[in-house]
Amino acid sequence: MSGRRVGIIGTGFMGEVHAAAWRAIGSPPTAILARSATPRPAYLRDREVDIYDDLQMFLAAVDIVDICAPTHLHAGFALAAAAAGKPAICEKPLSLSVEEGLEVIRAFEEAGVHLHVGHILRYSPDYTAARQAVEAGRIGEPAVLRLSRLSFAPERGEASWFQDDSKSGGIAFDLMIHDLDYARWIAGEVVSVFAKSATNSRGHAIAILKHSGGAISHIESSWSSPAPEFRTSFEIAGEHGVLGCSSADTTPLALRLHEERNDSSTGLGDMSLAANPFELELQNFLGVIDGTARPAITARDALAAVQLAAAVRQSARTGQPVAIESMGKVNTWSA
Repeated sequence: MSGRRVGIIGTGFMGEVHAAAWRAIGSPPTAILARSATPRPAYLRDREVDIYDDLQMFLAAVDIVDICAPTHLHAGFALAAAAAGKPAICEKPLSLSVEEGLEVIRAFEEAGVHLHVGHILRYSPDYTAARQAVEAGRIGEPAVLRLSRLSFAPERGEASWFQDDSKSGGIAFDLMIHDLDYARWIAGEVVSVFAKSATNSRGHAIAILKHSGGAISHIESSWSSPAPEFRTSFEIAGEHGVLGCSSADTTPLALRLHEERNDSSTGLGDMSLAANPFELELQNFLGVIDGTARPAITARDALAAVQLAAAVRQSARTGQPVAIESMGKVNTWSA
């Protein structure tokens, strides 16, 4: 699709991140959909890009829709893109409920256009390197996953949509959903979720996932750190050893094997962190549209992440584990 016209919905932080990634891969956005009262964003003041406040005029002016709007608006804008026959990339989460997400997926399937949901860990070099090592059998079958994402709380005034959990989805949909999708990508389908949240914090939740193959995932997400602190880590343990990575370490990915299989000098592929995952994501999205690539994540995978995030909220609220109905096979393609 040469000469594609890219349009971004939303002028906030993620809109800026996506705009920079589009420019980096040679497809700068040509249109932005913004609220009529929104001033032209500073990052676009020196750019030749049209600003629209009418959705239908915006859709008529673009070939590709990139949805970077507040979470509770994702599904509505996605349905509009499908109705217009435009392929779309939507920031995670796809929706705030499974029912809403299913409606979106069916609309794109009926329109015959591609829908991509931005679960960025499937393009982050350290996470994808670990996935490739697991697929290669380096640690044997995954048995225990420990995933952590500890951040400062996002800015949110009393009038902010982010302050309203019914619009943002809270920590499960905004922060933990990254690791929920990753755990399922690594260890397969989830059969139950048990979660606890701290009510006297800015936001802190822990979830235990039981996978159909027997693996257990322990996921911790927090908004309790002081700004600008943001730390992530993971460990994937199997019968042969452990894969681990922490943003606090200088080594992108560490492989620790038991003594009888001490071949840790074997390369794990390109461990470089220079590649921008948002650029890799957009390149994959365009490749799928052009028929030259397979998606690193399907819309059904994104829907399964919504299902898990909803289960985390339900379990944390009720204090009871939540059984998970299968959403279909996990995507087995390795990025």
